[in-house]
Amino acid sequence: MAIDVSPITPHFGAKITAIDLKKDLDGDLQIKLKSLLSEYAVLVFPNQFLGPAELIKAGEIFGALMPQQLQKYVLPDYPLVGYNSTKDLPLKDGKLQVRGENYHTDHSNSICPPMATALSAVNIPKIGGDTQFVDVRQAYDDLPSNVQEKIIHLRSLHVHESSRSPRTFTKLSETDLAKIPQVSQPLVIRHPMSHRPALYLNTGRMEGIEGMNADEGFTLINSLYEHATDSKYEYRHHWIEGDFVIWDNRSVMHQANADYNPDEFRYLYRIMLEGDALQAFAQ
Repeated sequence: MAIDVSPITPHFGAKITAIDLKKDLDGDLQIKLKSLLSEYAVLVFPNQFLGPAELIKAGEIFGALMPQQLQKYVLPDYPLVGYNSTKDLPLKDGKLQVRGENYHTDHSNSICPPMATALSAVNIPKIGGDTQFVDVRQAYDDLPSNVQEKIIHLRSLHVHESSRSPRTFTKLSETDLAKIPQVSQPLVIRHPMSHRPALYLNTGRMEGIEGMNADEGFTLINSLYEHATDSKYEYRHHWIEGDFVIWDNRSVMHQANADYNPDEFRYLYRIMLEGDALQAFAQ
C-alpha cells in the first residue's frame, strides 16, 4: 500500500494520507510508519473515524498499549482507552479548566513514561480546542553551546504535581496519590531510535533541579520552558472529526486549549504506548 507523506513544518510534523488504519497493514508499512513517527514526531491521519477497538488496533502499529494513570477517565469496555470530554471539565469564571492546558509531556513522573500518545477526534467544537506541539529536539539544538554544556548532566525529580506547578492536576485521595510514581529524569534525553538529544520538560511535575537550590532550579526550568515554547518550534493542530493524531513524547511537548464555547461538546479518545526508561544524552 502506497501512502502520501506531507511535511507540516520545516522541522517536524507530517500528514499521512492514502491510508486506512482500519485495514490490516503489512509488516513493511508498519515499520515505515514507526520510522516516520521517529522522524517527524507528530503524525496526522485525517478521515479515519476510529472507534475504541479500531483505535487500539491503530495504536498497536506503533507499539504496545499501556494503562492510563487516571482510571476515572477510561472507557469501561475498553480500559486501555481513555477519553477527553468537556463534560468532565470544571468551569471557572465562565471558562473551561482543561487538563493539559500547559506544555508538557505525558506521565513524565513514570519510571517508563509513554513513548507516544494518540487521540482520535469524535466530537469537535466549531471554533477552538486545538492542540499545540513544540519540537524540543530543535529547541535543544538551538541553545547556545555554553547552556547545552551546563544542562547536559542535570536531572529533575518528576512528581504528581510540582509545588510550583503552573496548572492544577486532578485532586487525588491520599490512597490514590500513594499509587502515583515519582522519578528522577534527565534534563536532556537521547531518543532511542534517532539518537537525537531533546529537552525533557514538564513544569507541572518538575520539582526543581537536583543539586541546585529551589529558586535557582526553577528559574532554569522556566527559562528552558520559555525557550522551548517559542512559536518558531510550534505546530498547532486544528482538529477535524475523524482525525487520528499520534505524537512522540520524547521529541515534542503538547498542550490543550480551552478557547471554545463550554456549551459545545468536545470528545476525543486517547491511548498511550508503552515506553522504556529514559536515556540521558550524556552517558
